[in-house]
Amino acid sequence: MADMDNKDQAELDPADLEDVEDVEEEETGEDVNSKARQLTVQMMQNPQILAALQERLDGLVGSPSGYMESLPKVVKRRVNALKNLQVKCAHIEAKFYEEVHELERKYAALYQPLFDKRSDIVKAAYEPTEEECEWKADEEEELTEEMKEKAKVEEEKKDEEKEDPKGIPEFWLTVFKNVDLLSDMLQEHDEPILKHLQDIKVKFSDPGQPMSFSLEFYFEPNEFFTNTLLTKTYKMRSEPDENDPFSFDGPEIMGCTGCTIDWTKGKNITLKTIKKKQKHKGRGTVRTVTKTVPNDSFFNFFTPPDVPESGDLDEDSEAVLAADFEIGHFIRERIVPRAVLYFTGEAIEDDDDDYDEEGEEADDEEGEEEGEEENDPDYDPKVGRRAYC
Repeated sequence: MADMDNKDQAELDPADLEDVEDVEEEETGEDVNSKARQLTVQMMQNPQILAALQERLDGLVGSPSGYMESLPKVVKRRVNALKNLQVKCAHIEAKFYEEVHELERKYAALYQPLFDKRSDIVKAAYEPTEEECEWKADEEEELTEEMKEKAKVEEEKKDEEKEDPKGIPEFWLTVFKNVDLLSDMLQEHDEPILKHLQDIKVKFSDPGQPMSFSLEFYFEPNEFFTNTLLTKTYKMRSEPDENDPFSFDGPEIMGCTGCTIDWTKGKNITLKTIKKKQKHKGRGTVRTVTKTVPNDSFFNFFTPPDVPESGDLDEDSEAVLAADFEIGHFIRERIVPRAVLYFTGEAIEDDDDDYDEEGEEADDEEGEEEGEEENDPDYDPKVGRRAYC
């Protein structure tokens, strides 16, 4: 029997022996891969190894891919020349934005008489004429003269039944409540104060001064504070950073300063009083301690965190300032120029339409991509991606 086995082995084709060896190697490889996977799982469950790996990955963010290092020295020199040209482009761009700022200042002076008249109408300092009040709304275009007259009579009847309001009551409060970015800041105890807000103005820095802008909030006399004007100033920078010139992307807000609110006694809504019970460790007696702590309010907007000279801030302060800069920019760019449209809600509808259009475009793009994948012969619908052999 043993002789037969030896004979069979001798008669085996050399190619068959190669196949056997290959199978054995593959099986050995699978065992190695299995052990490697088990080791990987064990390593990924070790917090210290995960932390070290994350630290290594963080260090790779923004690092060069290695392509530049592979270039010949003479090519690297030419690339450096291109980068120097790019720095010069950044400085020209900074000049462009400085001139834009000058244009903003120029046209702000042209807008201001219109904004002043708006303010006079809101606070009842000026009553617009019949001609100034004429407005043809879209839904009125198809109304007959008879229907218009009937609607006019009904409106006059309603007006007679109500007290004659002065100006446009709660104009700015309504604007704030209609805008999500601002309404998120409002608390119920802010509203009675904001009913006294009569106007918001934007003031740009004078020529030759560092770039900045101020938001000026004008209040009528009220029971909450003695100020008639509250201000918030945003300092801007419109020049490339010497240490990182390629990051320049136009003017950026570098910091802001508020103002002191002279609250009437007992009316400071940015603070609240809480009572806390404390137990003495030794005697076991209990006492009640009264503490004054910060309170959520829109008026905290006028006391932003101080930015140290080093520029280092904790995460909470950075988040507060980032939100503050966004709000200040939005008030300057959108709220003040288009206040009446935010009062009526028309500007909000326009904003919503913009988002809907972006969403539809995104959906269309996704649909196109799905169609392309389905037509791809290498597309595997089971895994939702191309399956390459």
